[in-house]
Amino acid sequence: MTLQWTAVAFFLYAEIVFNLILCIPFISAQRWHLVFNWRIWSWLSPYWNKFFFAMIMALVVLFCDAIREVQKYSGPEPTHDAHANPNLYDHVHMKLFRAQRNLYICGFSLFLWLVMRRIVTLLNQIAETSVNSAGLQAQMDNAFKTAEKHQEDNQILKTALLEREQSMLITNNQLKREIEKLQSQLKVAEEAVRRSDAEVEAMKRQAKGLTHEYDRLLREHHLLQNLQRPEDKKDQ
Repeated sequence: MTLQWTAVAFFLYAEIVFNLILCIPFISAQRWHLVFNWRIWSWLSPYWNKFFFAMIMALVVLFCDAIREVQKYSGPEPTHDAHANPNLYDHVHMKLFRAQRNLYICGFSLFLWLVMRRIVTLLNQIAETSVNSAGLQAQMDNAFKTAEKHQEDNQILKTALLEREQSMLITNNQLKREIEKLQSQLKVAEEAVRRSDAEVEAMKRQAKGLTHEYDRLLREHHLLQNLQRPEDKKDQ
């Protein structure tokens, strides 16, 4: 194996190990998010994208070269020449096996490189979503508590309003009874006043009659006195 394909093979092994570490179930996305937020990653972030795309380009070039090698040693001409020479046949098949091996190594390296980038992105998104969900849950809890408090306050206000309405109803009923009582007393007083007026009028008429009778008796008394005076003078 040449140096470049040895480097690709070690890169593939490193990708496998790193992807397995990322897929460990007991390491949560929040912990990976904390790891990815270290200062060293923020310092390397300007170079990370360049390195990522450079590795993609290198792996694509090697993958195309591996495809070319596979096509080269699997074509009809090398096979025809190999049938003529047994040693050449083994050599062609060895070259074809190495080309296929390099193709698989490079293809899986390219695939795992893209998968690793996607896993890191998804872990960050899951962590951010969890943080946002926790914040939204806290806001929902606060809103629910506020709604419960407002509901309790509304219930207290409703109870107070009902009590006030009941007290006002009782007060209105008492006032109505008092008004009815006063109206009945007023009717009784008016009836008594009418009776008093009638009695006063009767007494006035009676007093007027007595005055006329007194005047009549007084005149008769004066007449009797006037009649007695001449008789007294005759007797003398």
